[in-house]
Amino acid sequence: MYKNLAAALAAACFFFPVFSQTPAAKAPSKEPLRIGFVYVTPVLDAGWTRQHDQGRRAVEAALGRRVETTFVESVPEGADAERVIRDLAQTGHRLIFTTSFGYMEPTLKVAQDFPNVKFESITGYKQAPNVATANARYYEGRYLAGIAAGRMSQTGVAGYVAGFPIPEVLQGINAFTLGMRSVNPKATVKLVWLDTWFDPPRERDAAMALFNQGVDVVSFHTASTAVMAAAQERGKLAVAYHSDMRSVGPDAQIVAVTHQWGGYYTQRARAVLDGSWKSGDVWGGVREGMIRMEGFGSKVPQAVQQEVLARQKDIGAGKLQPFRATGAAVRDNTGREVIARGQALTDAQILQMNWLVEGVQGKIAR
Repeated sequence: MYKNLAAALAAACFFFPVFSQTPAAKAPSKEPLRIGFVYVTPVLDAGWTRQHDQGRRAVEAALGRRVETTFVESVPEGADAERVIRDLAQTGHRLIFTTSFGYMEPTLKVAQDFPNVKFESITGYKQAPNVATANARYYEGRYLAGIAAGRMSQTGVAGYVAGFPIPEVLQGINAFTLGMRSVNPKATVKLVWLDTWFDPPRERDAAMALFNQGVDVVSFHTASTAVMAAAQERGKLAVAYHSDMRSVGPDAQIVAVTHQWGGYYTQRARAVLDGSWKSGDVWGGVREGMIRMEGFGSKVPQAVQQEVLARQKDIGAGKLQPFRATGAAVRDNTGREVIARGQALTDAQILQMNWLVEGVQGKIAR
């Protein structure tokens, strides 16, 4: 999840950073690899940060005594992030994962002063000799969630609570809408911008406002479970994001688009341990196991579940691309052609997405 750094400074949630450490026993022959993780929100029962922390735990489970992990939660994007990242580097952490886009510039700055420390900028795009970047193709899961929403909605009107109008979020909104309209061509998606990643009261209020406008299923790109809880309260449906949220919305959840970081984090830790770590950029999706559809709700018919899982296999096999115009050309919500008939967007075009697809009711907040 990311945005420009100026917006990050203005919109960050200023929690007091809390250091937590889960040391594994030291290997008998040498010190374990110390790995640091920087989180933008608290570690909750579900959501963005929860999935990264599950990834951290996966590293511990896979590598045991060879590693020792530390995490710092609730770190604002900006000057505080630089301070925390620098502290981790100064205290012997040889691999540091910074898990929000607003950490990109602070990570690069600290990395210049610690050339022997390896840094992983999650959702960032700028690399250095000791800074790698990684992200996931969240939009693939969003498209699949749109198929489920299109099948489950009785009104054909969905809602979307979004954080910031940056390409990653726009990709998700557009893919969700395209997925929904692939099974219901008349479906529409009402959009609300929050200009924050994490503000549970405002997330809840936005969802409630959408339900009051006739929406019967909602998706979101924010970091808490507040939208899912609102759907449960109102007897509506919702798509969980980041992680399975059935504990919050047992009746509301249609399906969850989950992020799987454990494999990547473990691979990169192993690379530091064996000396093979190199800077680079990874953008993985369904095929790489970084995005997964799971947690179907009890109200979702088997036929819908099977359809979503079949399309997931198609995406993994390269047979289905959410941003390919297989029939008619794809237009934005002003009528402008954005994908010609029979054509697909390149990765470069997807990464620079700055439009909203036909069917979305809303504008890109500036």
